[in-house]
Amino acid sequence: MSGHELSDEQREIRALARDFAEREIAPHAAAWDREHRFPHEVFARLGELGLMGACVPLEHGGAGADFLSYVLALEELARADAGVAVTVAVHTSAATLPLLAHGTPEQVARLVPPLAQGIELGAFALTEPEAGSDASALRTRADADGRITGAKQFITTGSHAHTLLVFARDPDDRISTYVVRRPTPGLSVTREEDKLGLNSSSTAALAFDAVPAERLGPPGAGMRIALSTLDGGRIGIAAQAVGIAQAALDTASAYAKERSAFGRPIGAQGQIQQKLADMQTEVEAARALTWRAARLKQAGKPHTVEGAQAKLFASAVARRQTGEAIQVLGGYGYTRDYPAERYYRDAKVTEIYEGTSEIQRLVIARALLGDAARGEA
Repeated sequence: MSGHELSDEQREIRALARDFAEREIAPHAAAWDREHRFPHEVFARLGELGLMGACVPLEHGGAGADFLSYVLALEELARADAGVAVTVAVHTSAATLPLLAHGTPEQVARLVPPLAQGIELGAFALTEPEAGSDASALRTRADADGRITGAKQFITTGSHAHTLLVFARDPDDRISTYVVRRPTPGLSVTREEDKLGLNSSSTAALAFDAVPAERLGPPGAGMRIALSTLDGGRIGIAAQAVGIAQAALDTASAYAKERSAFGRPIGAQGQIQQKLADMQTEVEAARALTWRAARLKQAGKPHTVEGAQAKLFASAVARRQTGEAIQVLGGYGYTRDYPAERYYRDAKVTEIYEGTSEIQRLVIARALLGDAARGEA
């Protein structure tokens, strides 16, 4: 999709993110992947550019751009390294924006600017060993003094975040949202996950032992806050998937121009042309769905279904078309000499986190069918 339908500011932010990603991220992405290294220094530099708080208002330390600008930046970061992109996505969509939406003026003034400026990192701690897609089954608890005890799993940036939004049952057994600040007594990392992909990002299991916290939003509003946060967060993951798929298309098309077989470029072969045409068409369709959802969110309009559709489709495109890129490259695609295999490994999780593809279909079907989807006449 061309940039003709974008504003000047949106094109500028897209170009800024692309230039930084090509210069400062892409040359190191393969090494970070091999070494499983979390590149702290990148997020500080992204903060200096305003890309850790692209859609956060100026008065709160952000760049003051719109939500689509943030989505455009995420796509460009994901083209270079999806692990960096998911760290920025969770930091912004799942930590900073909920603080802006639900925090008191004092909380916003204290907590948001260091996040928006990239001085600190944020995380979203909802998932537990026994509560994944069924988030309402969570067991972590907060006592009357707001001290949290329990365990969380698969927390992006969990080992490094300074501000964590933690969902726990309050003394009245309602799910509420709490803010935990690091360093703090009682919070420990019990495991850093060894993942298939996204190896430049942190995914941690956390233990809470009477950890001091402050509540975010009204008592019992935890599920409402979590679900509304995920509605927007899914758009960011869709953008990440689009970026991965675009990177795969770029690699495959460049290879098809350069690699020769039977005396001519393999791009002259009809089967390769068909693969690349399908890849580009699906990437553009995924991008269109993602931009539509981003614009709806920016306008303050309902975007639950549109975000689910964007994530469902874009994640499938990323998983499928990264596989096709490997096919175009043949044996080279299966080696680490080319980035196609990394894109393939990074793509899969976009069908899982911030709501599995099965959950996205459930969201879409329930909106389509209403009571009939629940078996009610």
